[in-house]
Amino acid sequence: MANIKQTIDELLTLDGAMCAAIVDTASGMTLGSGGSGLDLEIAAAGNTEVMRSKYKTMAALGLNDVIDDILITLGKQYHIIRPSKVKEGVFIYYVLDKSRSNLALARRKAQDADTNLKF
Repeated sequence: MANIKQTIDELLTLDGAMCAAIVDTASGMTLGSGGSGLDLEIAAAGNTEVMRSKYKTMAALGLNDVIDDILITLGKQYHIIRPSKVKEGVFIYYVLDKSRSNLALARRKAQDADTNLKF
């Protein structure tokens, strides 16, 4: 089991990883972050709204399911938002350089990071 800092450090070892954060969904505040390329405080707050909106939409549609991850593909970056299975109300936010990263490996890295996360 890894603590928050170890989890962030492990996420950043993947080729093309730019930055990562563990975010509290209720407040939008980062519990830990690392890397560079974005203002992670702003990104955490904004992506908290993405999470809330998706949960609201799922409820409106009557979908009885869970989110594995949300992928936002930009021209130069991948943004992965992964709700934690270990700690309810927390998500992993992971940003990668699209030209240098492998999306399948990044999604697996986020899954593994969540599995090993300790609070």
